[in-house]
Amino acid sequence: MIGDSVTLLAQEATTDINAGDTAWMLMAASLVLLMTPALALFYGGMSRQKSVLNMMMMSFGAMGVIGVVYLLWGWSMSYGSESVLGLFANPFELFGLSGVIGDADNWVTSGLGAYPQVVDVAFQVTFAIITVALISGAIAERVRFGTWLAFSGVWVTLAFFPLAHMVWGGGLLSASENGLSAKIFGTVDDGEGGLVAAVAPVDFAGGTVVHINAGMAALVLVLLVGKRLDFGRTAYRPHNLPLVMLGAALLWFGWFGFNAGSAFGANGSAGLAWVNTTAAAAAAMLGWLLTERIRDGHGTSLGAASGIVAGLVAITPAAGSVHPLGALVLGAVAGVLSALAVGLKHRFGYDDSLDVVGVHLVSGLWGTIAIGLLATGTFGTDAGLFYSADGWRLLVVQIVIAVVALVFTAIMTAVAWAICRPLGWRISKTDEQVGIDAAQHAESAYEASTNALIR
Repeated sequence: MIGDSVTLLAQEATTDINAGDTAWMLMAASLVLLMTPALALFYGGMSRQKSVLNMMMMSFGAMGVIGVVYLLWGWSMSYGSESVLGLFANPFELFGLSGVIGDADNWVTSGLGAYPQVVDVAFQVTFAIITVALISGAIAERVRFGTWLAFSGVWVTLAFFPLAHMVWGGGLLSASENGLSAKIFGTVDDGEGGLVAAVAPVDFAGGTVVHINAGMAALVLVLLVGKRLDFGRTAYRPHNLPLVMLGAALLWFGWFGFNAGSAFGANGSAGLAWVNTTAAAAAAMLGWLLTERIRDGHGTSLGAASGIVAGLVAITPAAGSVHPLGALVLGAVAGVLSALAVGLKHRFGYDDSLDVVGVHLVSGLWGTIAIGLLATGTFGTDAGLFYSADGWRLLVVQIVIAVVALVFTAIMTAVAWAICRPLGWRISKTDEQVGIDAAQHAESAYEASTNALIR
């Protein structure tokens, strides 16, 4: 997904399928799919005992809704060839994977790896699923489950599919000759008779498309949906920290599919992404713990788990363009920034229940912009400011795509919220006090005899 990920429809048909690439991409898709149940564990453990099931169901609900709509029109809107102003592709061109599923001899490769295009569909749908699921943590304990399901389908259509097209499908935020980068710094010959942006934007695996997108959507929803009844008066503590740690471990494991899979093949780029992913996560965990130690006098297990996720978020857009030493710097800074940012909700009074804004938006922005500083220029991208006198141009491009993504997502999230408003967003005050698990699902995560011990 480096720079201008070419529109997948444009690739030539071939039967030269590489079994290694195909096997790796199927494995990577499976790893990324695992991330959503892992997120359910992570968010579930961070929730209170009376809301853990609903929190987990929001992630599973996203898997259900997005797993359907992506195959119907999501792939077409993201990677179809009929672009509408560089914002999204025609949702009906490939509706229901028309032209993608057929005889093996007619399948096409993705362009970056030698595997059937249907394998790329498998990989890309998992990104859409996890992005929507990430948002849910910001509005924990107070939203109707049915409204959340409806919002998932509306939001992914209005925000995720278009942004995926803009960044990875040859649209406005790609290296296309018609993209914003080309308008700012001009174009160059692509060596094949066409033109591309002279300075290619970089989003290796989803800094803008996934994390800025989800983080900004979370912030807008928090402001529009409102606070929990006791926010500011009650200390909301995780009910099960071992569950949080397990979720973080599985997220780290699944993230290798997320980042290394975005090399689109079993190759050296995948290896670099794997090493950078580990380096950034490890450094961010230490950065978060150090911040806690200086500020609070102790490092916490919740801080360690959150720091891991912050590092994983930050390295996502940069995994294929920085040196592992740069990944250490990027991750350490992300850990510190997010550890400080999660406290802003109390200062400014917005109820970001599980710190989606503080982790995903803040570290997503840092990772996207830091490419303009730390990209070495030796891994197929332009060099950043620390490695080239001309690196300021890449820094400008990275800032521009981040800002455009923020504004676009904010607007589309507000529209999606308004569309779903007639369904009713909030559960009743009584239901919120009793617990959303019982109110929305008529279930309890634990037997009554254990509630007092876990609460």
